[in-house]
Amino acid sequence: MKNVVFISPNFPTNYWKFCHELKNNGINVLGVGDQPYDELSWELKNSLTEYYKVDTLKNYDAVYRAVAFFIHKYGRISWLESNNEYWLEQDAHLRTDFHITSGFQVEDIPRIKYKSRMKEFYARAGIPAARWHLVDDLKSCRAFIREVGYPVVVKPDNGVGASDTHKLSSDAELRTFLKQRSPQVPYIMEEFVHAEVNSYDAIIGADGEPLFETGNITPMSIMDIVNQEDNSIYYILKDLPEDTRAAGRAAVKSFGVRNRFIHFEFFRLTQDQKGLGRQGEIVALEVNMRPCGGFTPDMINFAHSTNVYKIWADMVAFGRTEAPVGEHRFCAYSGRRDGKPFVYSHKEIMDKYAPQMRMVERIPDALAGAMGNQMYMAVFPTEGEMDHFYHDTLLCRKSEPPKPEQLQAAAQAQPEAAQAAPAG
Repeated sequence: MKNVVFISPNFPTNYWKFCHELKNNGINVLGVGDQPYDELSWELKNSLTEYYKVDTLKNYDAVYRAVAFFIHKYGRISWLESNNEYWLEQDAHLRTDFHITSGFQVEDIPRIKYKSRMKEFYARAGIPAARWHLVDDLKSCRAFIREVGYPVVVKPDNGVGASDTHKLSSDAELRTFLKQRSPQVPYIMEEFVHAEVNSYDAIIGADGEPLFETGNITPMSIMDIVNQEDNSIYYILKDLPEDTRAAGRAAVKSFGVRNRFIHFEFFRLTQDQKGLGRQGEIVALEVNMRPCGGFTPDMINFAHSTNVYKIWADMVAFGRTEAPVGEHRFCAYSGRRDGKPFVYSHKEIMDKYAPQMRMVERIPDALAGAMGNQMYMAVFPTEGEMDHFYHDTLLCRKSEPPKPEQLQAAAQAQPEAAQAAPAG
């Protein structure tokens, strides 16, 4: 019987489903996490052979001891995984230290975690990427910007999601960023790409070939959603475009991916851009060697009438899968931000879209920055029907202009402010 160590099986909250399908395949599922056992969901408890609690998963020695305990009790570990970007490097260290060869090792980390190192492997695959510069001093940054022009995007070279990502549009903003940035964090600066994000999501087998493929589109910038505290939308495509499929498969081979659930992000240009390509063409963004975040695996299931948790668990247990894939539809995610004046209430949305709705959840605070606070997930056979859903779930009331008597009262109370008002 295979032994699989699953790191942080309780977060995201839907990850118990990976453990459940592993157990269904006859695998000993050994969980390591920092949540007390009594607080785990009953679904997760029923999916685990044993659970080892540590005070914090950030303490490598504590997690190391947990894995050592499992080896002493159950024997050789065949697989160790978190499927979580945050623990990707720690997973690799644990595999290397315990000679678990079914996943990435320490030596693999630079090319799969550092955005600057990814560029080389995209080039090998023949996929264009934005020009870049490792942030150092004002003079060098300005020299790069003279080459590519404003705006530019800066973000940690080794970062998770869109955290600490900034769009700079002037020398003043550049100077402010250089003063305020963390000196211990290496940043990469890239030319701004006019595009929407298209992804290649796949489960890759031991031979480097896909067992399952799909993709999603994010019409809005995740950077803007986080920085501007905006609503969040993205959707699983009904059918994966062939150019995205080709780019995804080429990147898989270039990066040497095996035995992974992956989420590769590409730009699809919304206008011609010198040095990158023509409108509609694919450009590299970054690779993520884990599933797309949050409830996206469930969205994929709803879009394609399948079970990617089982497909992944079959890959771990058997190296293949016979899980069926059925009817294809769009699956839309709409993430509302608390405090906005939405036109339609939660009840009205639920009443109108009950037949299409597949999941309605509050988003954990740790994910709300990029995904909103209240999410709705629904399926549609056509893009037009999906667009109506987005309109209804995200439509906000416009603030009414002040009435004359209100302006007069404000002028009497604060005459200086009233004089400045027309400029707005």
